[in-house]
Amino acid sequence: MLLIGCRHFRLHAGVIASTVEGMYAVLDVAIEAAHAAAQLAIRPHAPRADAAGGTGSRTFAGADIYVPESYRPDKPVGALVMLHGANGKPKGPLTWLKKAANRSGFIVIAPKSTAASWDLIDGGLGPDVARLDAILAALFDEYAIDPERLAIGGFSDGASYALTIGIANGTLFRTILAFSPGFQNPPRRRGMPRIFVAHGTGDPILPIARTSRRIVPRLQRLKYDVEYVEFDGDHVVPRAMVTRSIAWWLAR
Repeated sequence: MLLIGCRHFRLHAGVIASTVEGMYAVLDVAIEAAHAAAQLAIRPHAPRADAAGGTGSRTFAGADIYVPESYRPDKPVGALVMLHGANGKPKGPLTWLKKAANRSGFIVIAPKSTAASWDLIDGGLGPDVARLDAILAALFDEYAIDPERLAIGGFSDGASYALTIGIANGTLFRTILAFSPGFQNPPRRRGMPRIFVAHGTGDPILPIARTSRRIVPRLQRLKYDVEYVEFDGDHVVPRAMVTRSIAWWLAR
């Protein structure tokens, strides 16, 4: 009986091992798919020879954009992709960044999410990653961008998405500006972007104790260069934080 039991055990063990191997294979495929879904394919390149490179505010490649009057095609500039919060509109971040863009001479690109919030929060990475890829391709075709000063940022859900996409594409985005993020969840880390995080101590929407005070130490343990600022306020982006983050971004 024991011999039969051992044979049955070996048979069942073989079936279990085969099943587990199959499960890991499926998991590996899913992980690779998530990695691929988070990756932006575009890379900075010189603008087209016939690029118009207009200045001011306008709709551009499905996003709102602001280009300072000081822009010249022979002088590459920094660019900040700024992501709105849940149910937000691109004009929000564009409005509070215009003065800083004029003062420091960088371009602001404010895309709209394909749904009420960004795809990771609203079903899974995919549609918004593709949209960002297309917007950046159009930006590089039209404007001279300094690749060392390409940044991604956001507020609330937009900050969580900026951290996720920025860390997954850290060789593209050299800096991340996150205002009141809720989480960061990149399927894979690439590069070592610098990260600025600001959060209000009285935030009732994304309480700081459950968000930035957990996110930031995790990033620091991973050896990211993090500038972390807590301010007296709730779920907002104070002008002082905008000024401080832009100065920190462009200082290097």
